[in-house]
Amino acid sequence: MIKVGDTLPATTLMEFSEVEGEGCSIGPNPVDVAKATAGRTIALFALPGAFTPTCSAKHVPGYVEHAAEFKAAGVDEIWCVSVNDAFVMGAWARDQKTGTKVRMLADGSGDFAKATGLTLDLTGRGMGVRSNRYSALVKDGKVATLNVEAPGKFEVSGAETLLAQARG
Repeated sequence: MIKVGDTLPATTLMEFSEVEGEGCSIGPNPVDVAKATAGRTIALFALPGAFTPTCSAKHVPGYVEHAAEFKAAGVDEIWCVSVNDAFVMGAWARDQKTGTKVRMLADGSGDFAKATGLTLDLTGRGMGVRSNRYSALVKDGKVATLNVEAPGKFEVSGAETLLAQARG
C-alpha cells in the first residue's frame, strides 16, 4: 500500500470535458498523473463509486463546499478519483455541480487503485474491485498525508480533515 513519502503511481486517468479548450477535446481526455502533479499541490480523494450514497451525499459535496479554502491553503487542484469510466464521472460532475472546483477523474480499469494498493473488493455486491475510500495531500507527486478509511466508514477522508492537514 502506498504510504506517506511515496510517489503516486505513474498511471493515466481519464477526464470527461464538455467544452473544448487548452488542448483538450470534448469527451474523455487522458491525464498523466506524474505530469499533472509535478510542482503542484493536489488534494486527492478517492472513493468506491460514482452516484453511490455516501460518495454523493457527503464526500464530493464537502470538497466542493470547501474548494476556496483549499485554494487559500495552497492547494492547486482537488481531484476526485473513482473506478468508473470518464462518461460516468462526467455525468456525476454535472450532478454534483463540481464545475472547476473538483476534477472528476476516472480510473476506468482500476489501474491507479491497484498501483496504490488501495483497492476494495466489492465483488460480492456486484461492483467488482473498486478503490478504497481515502484522501491524500500530494505535493510534487509525493504523498504528504494519507487518510485511509476502514471498509464502509466515512470518518477520516472528508474535506475537513484534509483541509486541516493542508493548512497545517
